[in-house]
Amino acid sequence: MNLSDPHHPWSRLSAGARRHVDERGVAAPYGFATRVAALAMATERARVSLFERFSLRAMGVACLLLLGSLAANYSAISNAFAEEPLVPGDPVAELLDGSSS
Repeated sequence: MNLSDPHHPWSRLSAGARRHVDERGVAAPYGFATRVAALAMATERARVSLFERFSLRAMGVACLLLLGSLAANYSAISNAFAEEPLVPGDPVAELLDGSSS
């Protein structure tokens, strides 16, 4: 099976395809762009479901809670990333020392 042989069927078909000239028009039909734009603008917006509306509100509330907790714990967060981390003492001893007074 030698594909470079000029009498091979594949060689004849590929040579015929290279010689063929496509004379069909490649332009879109008259009014096509206008029709597509009109269909795009005419589509009705889908109604938002009740679940989607409440989930978006819940996401907003969760973001506000996140920002509030970050603001409330800013000092602890900044100490955690300090160059020399603070080493806490024994929490049980601190609890017992604080309760006796």
